[in-house]
Amino acid sequence: MGFDVIPAIDLRGGRCVRLRQGDYARETVYSDDPVATAAAWVEAGANVLHVVDLDGAAAGRPANLDALAAICQATTATIQYGGGLRDDEAVQAALDAGADRVVLGTALVTRPEWVERLCASLADRLVVGIDSRGGQVATDGWRATTGVSPETLVAQANALGVRWGVFTDIERDGTLGGPNVVALQAVVRAAAFGVLASGGIATLDDLDAVHEAGAAGAIVGTALYTGQLDLRSAVARFGR
Repeated sequence: MGFDVIPAIDLRGGRCVRLRQGDYARETVYSDDPVATAAAWVEAGANVLHVVDLDGAAAGRPANLDALAAICQATTATIQYGGGLRDDEAVQAALDAGADRVVLGTALVTRPEWVERLCASLADRLVVGIDSRGGQVATDGWRATTGVSPETLVAQANALGVRWGVFTDIERDGTLGGPNVVALQAVVRAAAFGVLASGGIATLDDLDAVHEAGAAGAIVGTALYTGQLDLRSAVARFGR
């Protein structure tokens, strides 16, 4: 099984940004041109791009579909898109805009029966987001915390027929502080689906660690935008 190094493209107000620990008040803008950014990551070797609609996550409905469509038209990469996908109409709108995979987070907690139906119809085009803060699952654009553990939510996802999931440790996200490997290992052990690691990944050693923990890929954001991690080197390390 291959290991994908996946650049994150976080959209807010039509620009590429990064948030520190999911805090909308702690934003850094890296580009005014998401399409050019996406094309550059693909040219550097990315096979998959992780596009997050931060406006959509906060509003509960997609808000950057035009940018998504432009990215999909400009690149050959597999595009997974999430943020505010809370109903059939929103999911269909993302697919119509060109997304290869759709990422659902909040709905896994609040509407598991809907997620199960989507698993049946979309199969591996559906990705669930399992986002953890302090050992508890967070929802609604990471602004609300539940009393549910990631492992409990993973067990539920297994039962629903989930094929792909993204595990994010929010407290590591955007910090360059390294991934939470212990929490990732627990999620990978519990999951009957492929797990993509996210949050804090900053070095080739970090990528090695999440690969060894059993992740099928790693989503990297801040380290790529600051130049701390070179995408070409990262892709070459895993032969993809």
